[in-house]
Amino acid sequence: MAAKVAIVTGAGTGIGRSAALALAKDGFVVGLAGRRKEPLEATAALIAEAGSEALVVPTDVGDPASVKALFAAVKAKFGRLDFLFNNAGMGAPAIPLEDLSYEQWKNVVDANLTGTFLCTQEAFRIMKDQSPRGGRIVNNGSISAHAPRPFSSPYTATKHAVTGLTKSTSLDGRQYDIACGQIDIGNAATEMTERMTKGVPQPNGTMMVEPRMDVAHVGSAVAYMASLPLDANVQFMTVMATKMPFVGRG
Repeated sequence: MAAKVAIVTGAGTGIGRSAALALAKDGFVVGLAGRRKEPLEATAALIAEAGSEALVVPTDVGDPASVKALFAAVKAKFGRLDFLFNNAGMGAPAIPLEDLSYEQWKNVVDANLTGTFLCTQEAFRIMKDQSPRGGRIVNNGSISAHAPRPFSSPYTATKHAVTGLTKSTSLDGRQYDIACGQIDIGNAATEMTERMTKGVPQPNGTMMVEPRMDVAHVGSAVAYMASLPLDANVQFMTVMATKMPFVGRG
């Protein structure tokens, strides 16, 4: 039986690397997308050690031409697409909303929202026309798709928007056997959350060290979502450090 084919964006580090490796261990071949080639190659080496195959495609998900090139390369190499994890994203500096520049706002929107849309669009174009038809898309929503952190308006706004895109994708994909779900992640131990070990601002104005969890749990959750048959779907999943301040935040 031919291996299933996945694309993971933001695959060079953190959550993306963990998900790509978990998918590879479950028998997927993986297209690895991200801005920097070197971290993608490091992820590819780990996938090779796991006995699977990866294709490194440096990509700017906010650029339509770059996204088209990514999906074309994966289709040319592996022939189809079964799974897309829209994981690439970024935040803006934690400064008051009124002090953010237009460029800082736009950079976050391009990476988190426009990039998710562009990749979803290209995935649809492949999945609806291939045989067997269909596939699955999972979007990285984040806890911030539900509740903001202080001084996080661009990140929070885009992650709320990703939830709307997830719902629309799930609805519009039905006729093509394309399933779509969202994983909301809280305090996975990555470079991005290293600052939490020293204390981060809380809504009441204090600073607090926040618990984190092993990022491998996120990879396992994404791989589980990817493993389902197309007549079943995890619409929304939250995976978080048990004692992080989410329930009751604010």
